[in-house]
Amino acid sequence: MQVVMVVVVVLCYFLSSLLGTDAAPAADEITYLPGLQKQPSFKQYSGYLSVVDGKHLHYWFLESQHTPSSDPVVLWLNGGPGCSSLDGLLTEHGPFLIQDDGVTLQYNPYSWNKIANMLYLESPPGVGFSYSDDQKYVTNDTEVSMNNYLALKEFFRLFPEYSKNELFLTGESYGGIYIPTLAERVMEDDSLNLQGVAVGNGMSSYEMNDNSLVYFAYYHGLLGSRLWSGLQAFCCSDGKCDFYNNHNPNCSNNLAEVQAIVYSSGLNMYNLYAPCAGGVHQKAGIERGVLVIRDLGNSFINHPWTQLWNQKLRGLTSLHLSVRLDPPCTNSTPSSLYLNNPYVKAALHISPKALEWVICSAEVNLNYGRLYLDVRKQYMKLLSALKYRILVYNGDVDMACNFMGDEWFVESLHQQVEVQRRTWLYDDEDGRQVGGFVKEFDNIAFLTVKGSGHMVPSDKPIASFAMFSRFIKKQPY
Repeated sequence: MQVVMVVVVVLCYFLSSLLGTDAAPAADEITYLPGLQKQPSFKQYSGYLSVVDGKHLHYWFLESQHTPSSDPVVLWLNGGPGCSSLDGLLTEHGPFLIQDDGVTLQYNPYSWNKIANMLYLESPPGVGFSYSDDQKYVTNDTEVSMNNYLALKEFFRLFPEYSKNELFLTGESYGGIYIPTLAERVMEDDSLNLQGVAVGNGMSSYEMNDNSLVYFAYYHGLLGSRLWSGLQAFCCSDGKCDFYNNHNPNCSNNLAEVQAIVYSSGLNMYNLYAPCAGGVHQKAGIERGVLVIRDLGNSFINHPWTQLWNQKLRGLTSLHLSVRLDPPCTNSTPSSLYLNNPYVKAALHISPKALEWVICSAEVNLNYGRLYLDVRKQYMKLLSALKYRILVYNGDVDMACNFMGDEWFVESLHQQVEVQRRTWLYDDEDGRQVGGFVKEFDNIAFLTVKGSGHMVPSDKPIASFAMFSRFIKKQPY
């Protein structure tokens, strides 16, 4: 009888291994998620991926609602640097979206996990629930790309049943740096089935982003003829304008006016045509006893006034232990209330060593080493492999990482044009709609999403899902 029992146990183990049912870490499974009227039919997991030097990256993995065993694995990274990818999950394209009460979750009919296994990673340590044993949160682009790579390796060690699935790397904003620098490492590892990368409203080139932003602002009616004439007179010569690294003091004075209009006049820099959550506010202040620092974005980083602003922020943060870095015109209160709820943290298996969840970490952002001013080398390396599908997409009313700068960047890669710039279409309840414009090259496409700001899936969920579906299914846009 004992021999029979041993045989049965071994047989069950063998069968479960074939089916891939025992591989996922049972301790990380979310068995009950507060805020939902009905628990999901798909499995989800939350826990930590430990990398080097006592660093622990929090992940939240949601199996596909379609066919998880064969659907691709899609990594998502929000940017900052220093902002949490759970913002992407709970406010952009996750299966459930946080409601204004900070308690309730509603199912998202356009969730990206409808067709893909979605892995949200809070990176680097110090962001969200990710932490380091030594509580030191100084890092840089190279270290982050390595730790993200090691986290991916650890994920597939914990979830070996997904190791052969197609893998896509996706992200937005400073993800424009995170994703191609990570892809450069992943493409060298044959054990990872990398198929492509997608970057939304990404920082691809500081120079192109800054230069294009001035044109964007003028042609969207923000600057006026007097200021534009001054910019043309002092920042341009021989038909070429340099708004990025111009040492003419008159040019700098005019650019200071541009910066004040774009960043400090009360406009929503993430969506020019959207209202500013909470109304027009100061860039730094005290709210609910916590110092709140509003991010100025990535632009004009080399300019003296931004360096002075960062010095001011560092001085303020040194005086306060609890510091938030909220993106301008963004209301992160519902997400903060939900994720810091002790019942939610218990459901997500959050370590007691983790910091309080905030949408963006000032400590990480202000101590972050930005080593790449553009990622041309990484894109050229991916393109030279001739096998990866690359998508660069932009909401066309974002001013943080505007569409023109990313379009210039893609054009500068000098790839063979396959499909000239044209409209792309999708279906909604009102019928066939123009989603924006797309231009396709060999293995890379540049696509705009009409009427969307920085967070495309939040602003245009139906169009975003159509775009994402065509990207991972390798269909024409």
